[in-house]
Amino acid sequence: MPAKATLYLIPSPIDGTYNSHQIPLAEKVRIGHLRIFVVENLKHARRYLRKLLPEVAIDDCTFYEMGKHATPESWAGLWSAMKSGADAGVISEAGLPGVADPGGSVVSTAHQMGIKVIPLIGPGSIFMALMASGFNGQQFTFHGYLPREGAGRTKKIHELESTAHRTGYTQIFMETPFRNNALLEEILKTCGGSTMLCIARGISQADESISTRSIHDWQKNTPNLHKVPVIFLIGKT
Repeated sequence: MPAKATLYLIPSPIDGTYNSHQIPLAEKVRIGHLRIFVVENLKHARRYLRKLLPEVAIDDCTFYEMGKHATPESWAGLWSAMKSGADAGVISEAGLPGVADPGGSVVSTAHQMGIKVIPLIGPGSIFMALMASGFNGQQFTFHGYLPREGAGRTKKIHELESTAHRTGYTQIFMETPFRNNALLEEILKTCGGSTMLCIARGISQADESISTRSIHDWQKNTPNLHKVPVIFLIGKT
């Protein structure tokens, strides 16, 4: 009977600069044997692996792309190889595989097949923002992306604010970088002046800024968040 395969979940730098030192050396040693990868973005993954594992010949590796265009048929070779005992790695475009990215479906299938799953240590902007917010880190909810616009988004912001005040649970959410300013404008218009908002922008980048202030204070000094990765948190201090 072939040895049981392992699926490694490999974090990648949040800032896109491919600083391989963000992944501890011990973790890199654990994945140096991998030649099969499931990736969110092929170009990003190949470039990152050249930095992370320079001893690996990229052309000798097999890549399977995940996301909306992936099908069970396109992954048939992956699962066949893993059934035969070959290990594989999952790489998302930024941060932690399976957290706010399509890697979760790969992990779910691995569990169904009895494949061992090992998450590696690395950067995760959601948890780094929570750590630095000063909000409740014991009870929190990550909502991902809010409705894009209109009454739906306004209603959701009201719900998050109400939940944070009523329960004390930290409410965490995000937006695509080019829509950050519109979302922030809506938050400042919708929430009460005493509500606390943390804006964690550019986490792990040179211009990183994480600040928790009241809505009233943010209204007096509103930052420009255009095309910058941001995590928003509403909570109680």
